[in-house]
Amino acid sequence: MCGITRSLFISNARSACSDALVRQEGVTLCVNVSRQQPFPVDRAIERLQIPVSDDPSEDLHSHFDGCADAIQQEVLRGGRALVYCKNGRSRSAAVCIAYLMKHHRLSLTDALQKVKAARHVIEPNPGFLSQLRRFEEELKSK
Repeated sequence: MCGITRSLFISNARSACSDALVRQEGVTLCVNVSRQQPFPVDRAIERLQIPVSDDPSEDLHSHFDGCADAIQQEVLRGGRALVYCKNGRSRSAAVCIAYLMKHHRLSLTDALQKVKAARHVIEPNPGFLSQLRRFEEELKSK
């Protein structure tokens, strides 16, 4: 489990389902960016499932705003959010990047670098990168 900010973590599904690790980091919200991966057993943790596959043609863009806002609400409540997918490389990274762009006002480049510094194996697929570029343009125009 890799800390991106004090309140935002990214990981693969295996780490996310380690109740000991989730408890140790004080995670209060799990954002599961997959169709099939499980949630931690602890029912006290808020759950948000984004049912997308790691496929460049999948529409992750339509979830960026809602995920970013859910993470921010948890942070404002004093909680900590964990975003994960099967391998913690593409889908979860794209959601974390969208959050940093929207609520930390980072550029796509800076947000990507920040997430990569926390978890060096991240690599959003080309379709998700394209969707993040579109999201960046939308944020700029607001």
